[in-house]
Amino acid sequence: MEFIIDKVKREDFDEIVKIYEQGIKTGISTFQTKSPTYEAWDEGHIKECRLVARSGDRVLGWATLAKIFQRPVYDGLLELSLYIAEDARGKKVGQTLLNALIEESEKHGIWSIQSLIIKENKASIALHEKCGFRHVGYWEKAGKMSHDNLWYDVVIMERRSTII
Repeated sequence: MEFIIDKVKREDFDEIVKIYEQGIKTGISTFQTKSPTYEAWDEGHIKECRLVARSGDRVLGWATLAKIFQRPVYDGLLELSLYIAEDARGKKVGQTLLNALIEESEKHGIWSIQSLIIKENKASIALHEKCGFRHVGYWEKAGKMSHDNLWYDVVIMERRSTII
């Protein structure tokens, strides 16, 4: 599968939402039950690190970073969102996109990327490990899923920059 890594454009948002909704349907990618509006999504992610994997006019996946804390001392400690289209999973799209986001984040002085992954999402955990993330803890029964009303644990993974 051929693709390039590119910066997110406003017109990518409809495809970003479709991919996000595919993640919601897995039941192990997010606790959210609906997609955000563009305004909420735009406000929730820093402007500097927004990437897509693109094949022609099609978005195959996207990755962004969001502030975890509002205090400026933590501006280099951010949370990752990474979603890959169903038919692009297992084809190195996620790994290429995540590695590109890591590189881009370091250009902007970000020294730590955190990822909160539902424990059952083994593929995402394995991808993060391949890209240099380590397990730093977990939250027991962090949230309930609406589809089965069960509690799920969240694995906390971190990648610390070796150059910042």
